[in-house]
Amino acid sequence: MLSRAEGAPAWLSDVQARGRAVWDKTPMPTRRTEAWKYNNLKPLQTTFSAATGPASVSLPAASYPELAGTTLVFIDGLYREDLSQVSLPEGARLVRFADADAPDSTAILERLGTAVNHDRHLFAPLNDATLADGVQVTIDKGVVVGDPIQVIWATSGEFENVGVTQRLLFEMSPNSQATLVETFVNLGSAAAFTNGISELLLQDNAQLNHYRLHLEEEEGLHVGGVHAVLGSHATLNSFHLALGSLLKRIDVTVQHEGEGAHCEINGIYLPRGDEQIDYHTCIEHAVPHCTSSETFRGIVADSSRAVFNGRIHIHPDAQKTFAELSNKNLLTSHKAEVYTKPELEIYADDVQCAHGATVAQMDATALHYLRTRGVPAAEAEVMLSYGFINEVVETVRCDGVRDFLKPLLAHRFARNPNLTRHIL
Repeated sequence: MLSRAEGAPAWLSDVQARGRAVWDKTPMPTRRTEAWKYNNLKPLQTTFSAATGPASVSLPAASYPELAGTTLVFIDGLYREDLSQVSLPEGARLVRFADADAPDSTAILERLGTAVNHDRHLFAPLNDATLADGVQVTIDKGVVVGDPIQVIWATSGEFENVGVTQRLLFEMSPNSQATLVETFVNLGSAAAFTNGISELLLQDNAQLNHYRLHLEEEEGLHVGGVHAVLGSHATLNSFHLALGSLLKRIDVTVQHEGEGAHCEINGIYLPRGDEQIDYHTCIEHAVPHCTSSETFRGIVADSSRAVFNGRIHIHPDAQKTFAELSNKNLLTSHKAEVYTKPELEIYADDVQCAHGATVAQMDATALHYLRTRGVPAAEAEVMLSYGFINEVVETVRCDGVRDFLKPLLAHRFARNPNLTRHIL
């Protein structure tokens, strides 16, 4: 597992100590642990250490969305100023934990961990225990940040068994607006483990468009979580993408703590080979007059495995709630596996809630229709696969992210660019 953090700011020592104390008493999940029973955790049974120095690699432009505005780059957990660009308007501020002065560190400590349920997110204490650096972004009242803010976390592949602790604290004051893009990518095939946590704190009437792109493949390991808290009439529009890797487990929790709050969460997962992806989501409706909409779609190929567990929890005081959840899965191989479990837990009587899940193979009738019109079988499968997720892709509001995703996804299905000409 991840070794202790080195070179961390002194003001993080209490956070590390508390995390270590909890983690040392936390048993590793097994197949008997309900929330982890479909995960193969054997890849984590080794020691991952921080990189011994800065990597020599650069960041290929094709590996992440090229967006105007601020871009922060971390490679193997180390900040790369030469690859980063900070361009924020007045009223928006960014602080790296490693550079925080006394007032900044006090502000970070007051908010760090307030959105994370440590009992539910088992690896959060490990994140605390190994935390050496992170990013805090604060948006002042009424400030609109027009250009996206992107944070790229990459592993270079130059160090074997490198471990990265990722932490992002994104705070939005009342009536502010922003777009946040988180991108995770591995640049080499060496085993690397990322333990990532992002906290999104939205005060009253704040609006955030959030994109979290997990592009790690091959030997990449990622156990992470996104934890959001919404104030009155706050709006969170969130999109998630996960390409397959050796292990990828992402927990997404949203707490509606102010009346009139709304969240929309959409996601796509695409494992292949022997890869595994697991999304566990939980939307907590604790107050009245809130709404949520959640749509996840997965295409599971070869001998890969996908897990989706989506939970909507309606508390007793959350009257007039509207919530819906949909998970659809497409199996393109007889050896592929998917385990889906949508859940509704309702303790209020004046609500509108719906949930559903499907698991199916490629539509033989649609495939036959395309074949009879001269479309080759391989190309027809690409078209149908892309069509299955296109509705979710179109929910992406950021043009730069959407333009990056379309060819990436189409080429992933085809593995031959010539087969994508009808859908790009």
